[in-house]
Amino acid sequence: MDTELRIRDHFLDSIEAKRYALEELVAPIQHAGNCVARSLVSDGKILSCGNGGSAGDAQHFSAELLNRFEIERPGLPAIALTTDSSTLTAIANDYQYDEIFYKQILALGNTQDVLLAISTSGNSANIVKAVHAAHERDMTVISLTGKGGGKLAELLKDDDIEIRVPSERTARIQEVHLLVIHCLCDIIDAILFGGVET
Repeated sequence: MDTELRIRDHFLDSIEAKRYALEELVAPIQHAGNCVARSLVSDGKILSCGNGGSAGDAQHFSAELLNRFEIERPGLPAIALTTDSSTLTAIANDYQYDEIFYKQILALGNTQDVLLAISTSGNSANIVKAVHAAHERDMTVISLTGKGGGKLAELLKDDDIEIRVPSERTARIQEVHLLVIHCLCDIIDAILFGGVET
């Protein structure tokens, strides 16, 4: 097995995925960054959710907002709905796993808030239900997907924002999602605080 070649192929494939994404995603990322900044200025908060690697991305985004990205600034209100194991297991046990984010959003979400819903396929049942909950609370939804957008693409309303990575490969989609999250953090800092590096 030529492991060096496999590693090189991963790097080259990742670079190519980002090149394709660059052509399609600049405008929706810009729109999403403006949307989140407007929410925060209006005393809103950002709720985020995902499964597996996407749960890690949801937590990553929340941590960058609550703490800092690349500049010194006050913390920004963000909640990763993936982190409270007592709440997650209580909802999954008493109701069903599909509702683990749905019930949290109904309890915590407000009109000025934004939901960042992350699913590489766009078909995760609990993420689909999360979007339904956000709409019930009159929240704006930003979806991070790939593979054609899945069921999430069909659910989004006119005010929602879809950031769909043009790839079918989960690893490449997740890599671009992380880059999108960093772009969003940078745009938010630039809009709200001038984005000057420390």
